[in-house]
Amino acid sequence: MTDTISPADHAAAIEQARQRLIRFVQRCTDGDWRSAPVAGDPRTVGVIADHVAHSYEYLAGWIADLTAGRPVEVNSDVVDALNAEHAAEADTVTQAHVTGHLRSSGDAMVALVAGLEPEQLGLGDGRVGRLATIAARHADNHRTEIEAALAAAG
Repeated sequence: MTDTISPADHAAAIEQARQRLIRFVQRCTDGDWRSAPVAGDPRTVGVIADHVAHSYEYLAGWIADLTAGRPVEVNSDVVDALNAEHAAEADTVTQAHVTGHLRSSGDAMVALVAGLEPEQLGLGDGRVGRLATIAARHADNHRTEIEAALAAAG
């Protein structure tokens, strides 16, 4: 699936999704920002939005390791641990902080993916391409989930 998408296309998708999330963050009211509207997720809107910025960092690290030929251990336990550690540290993030974090970590992710050669997307049994796809979808998935939860809460 990812072999038909160029690195430039992946980078553009990541950038577009990130910009949609930044616009959402900037529109949040204080009440929205501090709420935890997603059923089953105790994190506030702010922590979830910052989680996306944080995920760009570890996704980029995994991509860099794979393209350098280093082994990468990615599974649900690893991701859950990263998410739990982030949630514990990010409980008081501000909209300005998250916007800046999304910009800085997203810029690095976009540059990394845009700089890949097409054949590098297939490294790690296609994991580089899958991680680039995840980076693009992740921001939109969380944004749309939060928007729906906020709308349902009224």
